[in-house]
Amino acid sequence: MADLGIPHNTIEVLQRHNFTIQKKFGQNFLIDPRVLEKIIRAADITEEDWVLEIGPGIGTMTQYLAEQAGEVTAVEIDRCLIPILEETLSAYSNVTIINADILKMDLKELAEEKAKGRSVKVVANLPYYITTPIVMGLFESHMPLKSVTVMVQKEVADRMQAGPGSKDYGALSLAVQYYAWPEIAANVPPNCFLPRPNVGSAVIRLLRHESAPVKVRDEKKMFRIIRAAFNQRRKTLANSLGNAPDLGISKERAASALEELQLPPAVRGEALSLEQFAALSDLLW
Repeated sequence: MADLGIPHNTIEVLQRHNFTIQKKFGQNFLIDPRVLEKIIRAADITEEDWVLEIGPGIGTMTQYLAEQAGEVTAVEIDRCLIPILEETLSAYSNVTIINADILKMDLKELAEEKAKGRSVKVVANLPYYITTPIVMGLFESHMPLKSVTVMVQKEVADRMQAGPGSKDYGALSLAVQYYAWPEIAANVPPNCFLPRPNVGSAVIRLLRHESAPVKVRDEKKMFRIIRAAFNQRRKTLANSLGNAPDLGISKERAASALEELQLPPAVRGEALSLEQFAALSDLLW
C-alpha cells in the first residue's frame, strides 16, 4: 500500500479520483511522514487502544494508526472521500469508516459499541474553523477518553496551554485544562500540507484528567461565568459579570464575592486561575 504521507502519492490518489478539495470542510491534507510519525508517537497508540479519528481525508494518518492500534474508527463528513478511503484502507481489517458529522454523533454510544473496554484515544487533523466545538464536544461526551491528540492552528494550541496573566489565556484555556493536561508535541509549518494553509499549525496532546483538578458545585455555571469574564476581557471582572445579561449577577454582588476571595476590585478575568474561578462560581451561585 502506497504511503500517502509522501506528496506525489497523495496527488496521484486525488487526481485519479478527480477529487476537488472543499474549502467548506477546511480540507488540508498532511503530506509529511515525519510529522505523521510525531503524531503517532505523541498519541502513544498501542494494540490495546480503540482510536477515533476525526476527518481522515484520504486515509493518510489512518494508515499509520491502523498499523499501531487495535481498532480504528474514522469519521469523515465529506461523502466524496468515502470511495477513496475504501480504496486506500482496503488492506486494513481493523478500520471502520463512517460518513457522518462528528458534531451530530452520540460519541458515548459509539465508544460503548466499538471500544469494548479498551482505552479510548482520539487522533485528528482538525478543520481549524470548528476545532473548539469538536474538542469540547469530545470532553463533554462522557465517553471514557484517555487522550486527544490533534493538529490545530498554532495560536489555538498556544491558547489551550496558556496560564493566567498571558495574552493567550482565556475561556478555551480554562475549559481544556479543566478536562485535560495540554502539551504541544510539535510545531508544523504550512508546507507540510496540501493545499498550504495560511497559518502555522501545531500538534497538541490533551491527556485526560482522571478526576477534575478543581471541585465546583456546578461546572456549567462556572463556565458561564468564565465566558462572561472573557467576553469583555478589557473590563474589570466585576463589570464583565455585571454586564452579562444571562447571569443575573449585579456588579455589586460580583464585587462583594471578589472581596471575599481577597481579590482586588479592579481585577480582570485573565488574572484568575481555574481554582479561583471555581471558588467564585460557588460563592455567586
